[in-house]
Amino acid sequence: MPRQTIAHIDMNALLHNYQQAKIAAPQSQTMAVVKADGYGHGMLKVAQTLAEVADGFAVAFVDEAIACRDAGLTQPILVLEGAHSPEDLDLAVDYDLWLVMHQPEQIDWLIEFDRTLMPGATKPTVWFKCDTGLHRLGLSPQALHDALNQVPSSYLEKAVLMGHFACADDLSNPMNTQQLMQLNDLAKKYQLPISMANSPAIVADSHSHGKWNRLGIALYGAEPLNQSSATQSNVMLKPVMTLKAAIIGLRHIQSGEAVGYGQIWHAQRDSVIATVAIGYGDGYPRHAPCGTPVYIHGQLVPLVGRVSMDMITIDVTDLIQVPIIGDMVELWGANLSVTTVAEHVKTINYELVTRISTRVTKTYHNT
Repeated sequence: MPRQTIAHIDMNALLHNYQQAKIAAPQSQTMAVVKADGYGHGMLKVAQTLAEVADGFAVAFVDEAIACRDAGLTQPILVLEGAHSPEDLDLAVDYDLWLVMHQPEQIDWLIEFDRTLMPGATKPTVWFKCDTGLHRLGLSPQALHDALNQVPSSYLEKAVLMGHFACADDLSNPMNTQQLMQLNDLAKKYQLPISMANSPAIVADSHSHGKWNRLGIALYGAEPLNQSSATQSNVMLKPVMTLKAAIIGLRHIQSGEAVGYGQIWHAQRDSVIATVAIGYGDGYPRHAPCGTPVYIHGQLVPLVGRVSMDMITIDVTDLIQVPIIGDMVELWGANLSVTTVAEHVKTINYELVTRISTRVTKTYHNT
């Protein structure tokens, strides 16, 4: 029997979340973002589950896109980082991929690539990304102007003008309005449709919805909005991943005794400590502080002591139902939001779900 450290992936919840996004933005086409191994949920399993309903998929780089094509996916696949080299343009044609153009060098590669094409040859579909304030990737407005005037007009027939919010999880931030206004002004100037809305904007800002929306973290049922945001979500999401691990040890310790490496936690009373078969080698965050909640037998109990490579320790003294070896503990999921855990760990839910390691067995089911 394999080690009982398991990520249960609820495919019905995945489908539910995608449909919620479609309901929230009925005039848009919705891309399911499956990069980073489907945010830790399994890229190919996620994509194949959505294959009958998704308008398209988005990945980070060409290798991920090719894996999706090799798995039989036929929908549009957008490569968010675009071409990493001129050779990626050939792959985009071979595998029918859509490429984001976000650097002047990529525009140069595209123009040179086009010069080598035979008349009537297939051309890659390209989007143009404008830097409206995130200052990470994207063409400046002047570079965008130059690009749209340099590339052959045939590339503009299917082109989309893309932007990326800098403060998307807090839609009350005025930066979001500024960015959207700038992208809309450019789209009107060049007569191009837009793609600006990501998960937070899809669920809470209908003004940002464009021809294409990009559904990322909300697809997986994690809260896309900052908890302090005044903006409210318009959708009901269901968590897709429930991360569980088994109790492999139980011991009674006396008041004053310490638990774990560095003795960072000391019992303030006689206590019952359970050791759980998950650690930072599995992707559970090493910097999770004492008090980070886990869920067992209908109750939340605290992490105590330092997270080690293969194990954590939790204080089960107050459990009404006495735990035994083999009982399963939920680290996050159906009963404990990954966002709540992320807040304790001082990180974001994206990081927690994407860092799950290959040591964790993934099981796929329909509830």
